Amino acid sequence: MCGIVGYIGNKKAVPVLVNGLHCLEYRGYDSAGIAVLENNKIVVKKDKGRVANLDNMPGINDLEASIGIAHTRWATHGKPSMENSHPHMDNSNQFAVVHNGIIENYNELRAFLTEKGYHFLSQTDTEVIPNLIHYHYTKGVDCEDTFLGAIHAAVNDLKGSYALEVISNLFPDRVVVVRKDSPLVLGKGKEENYVASDIPAVLAYTKDFYLLEDNEYAVVYQDHVQFYDSNLVEHVKEVKVIEWDATAAEKNGYEDFMLKEIHEQPMAIRETIKNRLNLGEKCLFKDLAITKEYLQSLNKIYIVACGTAMHAGLVGKDAIEKLCKIPVEVDIASEFRYRDPIIDEKTLCIYISQSGETADTLAALKLAKRKGAKTLAVTNVIGSSITREADYTVYTYAGPEIAVASTKAYTSQVVLLTVLAVYFAELLGSYEEAKLEELKTEISGLPAKLETVLEEEKTLKDIAEKIYTEHDMYFLGRGSDYHVAMEGSLKVKEISYIHSEAYASGELKHGTIALIENGITVIGVLTNPELTPKSISNIQEVVSRGAKTLVVTNQDLANVSFDYVVRIPETNSLISPILSVVPLQLLAYYISKTKGLDVDKPRNLAKSVTVE
Repeated sequence: MCGIVGYIGNKKAVPVLVNGLHCLEYRGYDSAGIAVLENNKIVVKKDKGRVANLDNMPGINDLEASIGIAHTRWATHGKPSMENSHPHMDNSNQFAVVHNGIIENYNELRAFLTEKGYHFLSQTDTEVIPNLIHYHYTKGVDCEDTFLGAIHAAVNDLKGSYALEVISNLFPDRVVVVRKDSPLVLGKGKEENYVASDIPAVLAYTKDFYLLEDNEYAVVYQDHVQFYDSNLVEHVKEVKVIEWDATAAEKNGYEDFMLKEIHEQPMAIRETIKNRLNLGEKCLFKDLAITKEYLQSLNKIYIVACGTAMHAGLVGKDAIEKLCKIPVEVDIASEFRYRDPIIDEKTLCIYISQSGETADTLAALKLAKRKGAKTLAVTNVIGSSITREADYTVYTYAGPEIAVASTKAYTSQVVLLTVLAVYFAELLGSYEEAKLEELKTEISGLPAKLETVLEEEKTLKDIAEKIYTEHDMYFLGRGSDYHVAMEGSLKVKEISYIHSEAYASGELKHGTIALIENGITVIGVLTNPELTPKSISNIQEVVSRGAKTLVVTNQDLANVSFDYVVRIPETNSLISPILSVVPLQLLAYYISKTKGLDVDKPRNLAKSVTVE
């Protein structure tokens, strides 16, 4: 979950590296550092804390080097400290490495290298890598390019996941990179090339990218790049043009990325449904070669994801089951792969990942493929790992999401899954055409209704300023409202550090109500008219026990009294989560702001979870 950047070209490397780290800080912010080749020596500047610590570090802006690597860390092995910060060097100070991932056998490798006379300065797993490279280089390798050969030999000793960048003062004209189960892209410029763990880091410099595959090596020179497979057989690689606007990764006047991304949700949904949902016509997924006969053969659909994406999957389950009459099971990726799920060729497995790099989700996808199931990826990132593993891919078009807490990715995933359910239902003929058309009309109206919901921002800010000192909060809902309650609760936990739990309203009396005491805040979501009366009764139970209540609803509650009520527009209950979640996003955002916390970079979290 760390962020890495590299540069080789015709300008000073330091500004490119540091700017790239600022763009990638959502991937980790425990420490940061750079290594450059200056006067044929490797110069390292690093420290614990945020990337901003590098901006004016003594001597850093005097470096004239035009080649370097950089890293912003999410700690796995060893606490945040200067010693544990990347880059790491070998004992001879001839090889410098930055690493995203985890080396699972680093203890064995460390013991082996210690026996060979190497010593270690950090607690990290990464430090074994430059020393392994040095060991193999001095021992000799059977490769014309001895630098690449030594790295290849070292990588063959590693177990785990990694995206690596390596520079050496012995080979001052190149950067060598390799990846396995951790993302890495190369940006192609004119007489310069870039390396990054994510596209936004270098999007300001180029839109032409090479997307590295697992176990693929690249030797990056100023004017060209050479690619090699796992056996060091050279091959040619295609450049992909990424159409994201570089300004999409900037705040554009908003105080935080999260607030900007909350406000971008109407646009993100417009882009996601565009060219897929046309009123009066069938839904269209051009790259999805799924037939009526295949859908009829299915006995089950699995939706597998982590965190917020899993919550989107729960909403998607409701739509697919209602419209397509196919049983759907939603599972957490980290649990799915270890419980020997019943999967065969009559199972469709849908995997949701904003980044397309979530390690547990990728592992679960590979398991399903081994068992013979078709796999469908739902992601926001073109060319990400999950897209290259899955049989089919459908993209949300939310644009870069920088804040660690997901907002526009969630609503885009929900709307895409709903449109996909409509598409399947149209293929199957499993739902009344007139009602499908009504639902499509409601989906097309979501962006405008979201604009209306966003007008409640000041109301949510005022409520947040009244409840931000809470130590515990509880969210309640029934059906899809419960799924929204889960997502709202997660947002509060993620960015405000308030203990928060979500419960199905009907379960309140089966134990949970023991936690309700005078003055505690309970938040209810009530959008399904068939379930609202029962949900009101459940919330009244906490009112009678002294709880303060906030209700998000599209129903007429004229005869019921709650402390706070936030109204949202009415819509079909299958897509009401797209509207009802936005007030909860805003509430969490303003609670965090009122507490004076860093909204975009909450403690202990990172954006792209590339470790299992």
